[in-house]
Amino acid sequence: MERGRPLVAILEDEEPVRRALDRVLRASFLCTAAYGRGEDFLADLPALDPDCVLLDLNMPGLDGFETQRRLAEASPNVPVVVLTARDEPDTRERAMAGGASAFLSKPVDSHLLLDAIFRAIAKAASCAEDTWTTPKPAARLRQ
Repeated sequence: MERGRPLVAILEDEEPVRRALDRVLRASFLCTAAYGRGEDFLADLPALDPDCVLLDLNMPGLDGFETQRRLAEASPNVPVVVLTARDEPDTRERAMAGGASAFLSKPVDSHLLLDAIFRAIAKAASCAEDTWTTPKPAARLRQ
């Protein structure tokens, strides 16, 4: 299915926060699919094909870290922007080591959030383009 606008999957267990994030992203001309549980998102993932995932870490059932791990196994090229109230150095390090494109703390400025999402989408598209359509130049041997 061809989409004209990027699709961002929102994973946030708190419904009012999820609705607010959905409104902000849609107002910025992004398509959204919102989920309150990681299991539900992962079940829809094959048909969903998101361009980016906005991920809360503290969710019931599968937490954000486990959801991030499973997403990386199933769709390693989908960028993840973590948005959490758990802004601790070890949490940030773990999320980034798991492949997150950005780590943001709640409450978040909408401009900062959108910037992180658009950067993640652009970087993933650039990497996919480089990997699949642009031949890599041969490495030069040092003498």
